[in-house]
Amino acid sequence: MTTKRRTTALIGDDNTVVVAGKRLTWRTLHKLPQLPSPAAVLVDNGADALAAVRHHAVHGTELLVATASRVDDRLREELGESGFAIVLPDGEVTPAKLKRVEESGRAWLLTSGSTGRPKRIGHTLESLTTVTGDQPARTWLLPYSPGTYAWWQIVTLSLTQADQGVVVIEPHELETWPAIAAEHGVTAASGTPTFWRQAIYRDSDALAAVPLEQITLGGEPVDQAILDQLREVFPKARISWIYASSEVGASIVVHDGKAGFPKAWLDREPQPDRPALSVDGDELVIRSPHHGAGLVGAVHTGDRVEFDGDRVLITGRLDTDEINVGGSKVSAGVVRNVLMGHPGVAWARVFARKAPLVGRMVAAEVVPNPALGPITDADLVQWCSSRLPDYGVPRRIRFLDEIPQKETLKSDV
Repeated sequence: MTTKRRTTALIGDDNTVVVAGKRLTWRTLHKLPQLPSPAAVLVDNGADALAAVRHHAVHGTELLVATASRVDDRLREELGESGFAIVLPDGEVTPAKLKRVEESGRAWLLTSGSTGRPKRIGHTLESLTTVTGDQPARTWLLPYSPGTYAWWQIVTLSLTQADQGVVVIEPHELETWPAIAAEHGVTAASGTPTFWRQAIYRDSDALAAVPLEQITLGGEPVDQAILDQLREVFPKARISWIYASSEVGASIVVHDGKAGFPKAWLDREPQPDRPALSVDGDELVIRSPHHGAGLVGAVHTGDRVEFDGDRVLITGRLDTDEINVGGSKVSAGVVRNVLMGHPGVAWARVFARKAPLVGRMVAAEVVPNPALGPITDADLVQWCSSRLPDYGVPRRIRFLDEIPQKETLKSDV
């Protein structure tokens, strides 16, 4: 089956694209040689990734784009056997092992692999473009790894809307991105909670110098502490958090500055352009008009939720969030949120650890906030003891010097 080829003009073709310090536009990005189709384009820089997407938009090339580091030898073999030619960062092309008819206009994304090996999810530029209304002129930071869903969201916004520039941040620029953003007048930025915590932890004054009007968080559970910290740094900016994935697209968007989403959003009457949200047991279930190809009906997300008054909190993955301590169950996400509510904590990870008698106990890794002086594990145990049941209090706490961050801008929370 062949998908419909894109024929609409690229409205954003003259939008500014800053990459490797060069100020270009989509139209003046370096041109790639004619790509084979289907093609899996593996990149080691942002410019090549953007050029591949523009090529896809203009020519309808069936495309998967990802960083070379995300696609190991086994996955490259699988892609070749599925009909993809592999285009390496140096331009070398490994022909597809299977000859098949291309799906013109198809864009493939790799899932994060949080439940095992990455899977391919099919989209089109249309299904990836979830912002369609008129937008105020903005310059967007683009720190995400090429080919991820969050990366595509900013890329499609810039390609399909006028006056939506992008400033690409390469991996080696992540520590100094606020200076780059300030230099180029970035007014909107999207990142994971870990990304934002890193920026506050390293240099909150440098972060405050960026003229941000729109701040977006996603990709990880969003807690109240990071929302409040960003509000303190940017009192006039709109702060939003988004629940999105390759499978269901951007399905939840919250602008009220609170963690979680309103309970009233569950089980609403279906609307053609609005995802339907429900809960099955402890699992978030979504029916989305932005879903990937072949994902029809309700999608069980694998994400665990808890109710907190009139809010629904997304606490983590079903398979890792619940910790059973001698028969009593506690959410690692809830414990993490309590720890990160302590003013002396910049970041925390909560997990289960083997223990005699009870089988499992709650343990944590913590990065202290350097601006507030030293803290001890006794301080944190006391803090948690007044806010959690006894079985939920971390009994082993390890202090780290830096906030860990993966290529996806996430950490193991």
